[in-house]
Amino acid sequence: MALASLADIRQQFPALSRKIGERSVAHFDGPAGSQVPQRVADAVSRYLIETNANRGAPFATSQESDMLLEDAHEVLADFLGATDPGTIVFGANMTTLTMHLSRSLSRTWKTGDEFLVTRLDHDANVTPWTLAARDPGVVVKSIAIHPEDCTLDLDDFRQKLSERTRLVAVGYASNAVGTINPLAEMIADAHGVGAEVFVDAVHFAPHGSIDVTELDCDFLAVSAYKFFGPHVGVLYGKRNRLNTLQPYKLRPAPDSLPGCWMTGTQSHEGIVGAAEAVRYLEWLGQTAFGVSGSRREILVSTMDAVSQVEQKQCVKLLAGLADLPRVRVWGITDPARMNERVPTVSITHELQTPQELATKLAERGLFCWPGNHYALPLTETLGLEPHGTLRIGLLHYNSSEEIERLLVALAEIV
Repeated sequence: MALASLADIRQQFPALSRKIGERSVAHFDGPAGSQVPQRVADAVSRYLIETNANRGAPFATSQESDMLLEDAHEVLADFLGATDPGTIVFGANMTTLTMHLSRSLSRTWKTGDEFLVTRLDHDANVTPWTLAARDPGVVVKSIAIHPEDCTLDLDDFRQKLSERTRLVAVGYASNAVGTINPLAEMIADAHGVGAEVFVDAVHFAPHGSIDVTELDCDFLAVSAYKFFGPHVGVLYGKRNRLNTLQPYKLRPAPDSLPGCWMTGTQSHEGIVGAAEAVRYLEWLGQTAFGVSGSRREILVSTMDAVSQVEQKQCVKLLAGLADLPRVRVWGITDPARMNERVPTVSITHELQTPQELATKLAERGLFCWPGNHYALPLTETLGLEPHGTLRIGLLHYNSSEEIERLLVALAEIV
C-alpha cells in the first residue's frame, strides 16, 4: 500500500474541512486542544452505544467495558514508555490529577521542606503545588528563565536545589513559547539530592516520543485532548510511590493500583477515545512513515518522525515572521536550535494587541489564540500582562499552504 500523503492524513480529521464563509479554516489553535480524527469520535460513540456500563458487574456490557478500559491502560503505558499498565491513572484532566496528587504528597512534607517550580510552566504545574505547600509550611522557589530565548536558567536551578528540596515540578515543553526543557539532566540533578520530579508533558505529547522509564521521572502527566483524543487526563507514577502515598478516595473504592487513584466513575468513553487516539498515531506511523514493529516501537518512530516534519514547518513559520514589521517572536528562533523547541510560536506586535490580531485572523478563517495561555508565570516575568501573546501552534496536520496563508494575512494586518 502506498504511504499516506498529507492530504490523506488531513482527511482523517473532519474538522479540517470546515469553512468560514468561502474561506477554509486553518487550525493553529492546537496548543489549546488538537482536532480529533474520525476514528476517535467513532470509538467514543461505539462505546456509548454498545458497551456503556459501570465496572465490575457479571453481565456482558460491563465485562466488555472492563476489557476496553484495561486495554486503554496498556495502550497508554506504551505511549508513555511505562512497562507497567498499573502505573497509568486516568482522570478528568491534568490539572485535576495534579491537584489530587499534590494533596496526597503534601501529607509527607514538613515545615522547612522546599520544592521548585519554574517561570516557564503552565500554571497547572505551579499553583497545585503552591496550594499544597501552605499547610505544612513548605518553601516554594521559582527557577528563573533567560528572557532573551525563554529557556530555563539551569545555574539558578542548581543553585536553588538542595538537600531540603522534596519536589521539582517542571514542564517537558512550554505551552506558550515551545521551549523543550533539558529534563534528563534536571531529573538526575534532582534525584542526586533526594528530590522527586513531576513532569507536565501535556504540551510535549503531540510533538515527540515520551519515555518515562528512560527519563526516570517519578510522575508525569498528559492530557489526551492535546494528542488528538477527547478531554481526559493521564497520570503516570512509579509503582512504589503510588503504592506508598495515600490517595483521597471513597471507602468502597479499590485499594490496589490503578483504581485507588481513580476517584469516582471515570469518563469511560473518554478513556476508550484516548486509547484510540494512540492507535491513530500507530496508523500514522505505519501509513505515513512506513514504520513497523511493536506498538511501542511504532509509536517512538512515529513521534520522532513527526518531530522532524514539524521542525521544518517551524523554520518556515519563523522565517516568515522575521520579515514582519514591529513583530517580536518570543523564544528560540535560531534554525539550528529547532530540536530545543516544539512548533508553538508566540508573538507580539508593537501597536496591536494579541486579541486584536486574533480577531482579524479569525475573520480570515485563521484560528490562533490570544492571551496568557495559562502560562501566567511566564507572561508576568516577561512583562506581557495583561494582553499576553498571540500563539500560533503547528501540528503534523498543518500544511505549508496554511502557513503561507497565515503569513500573508499577518503581513496585511500589521
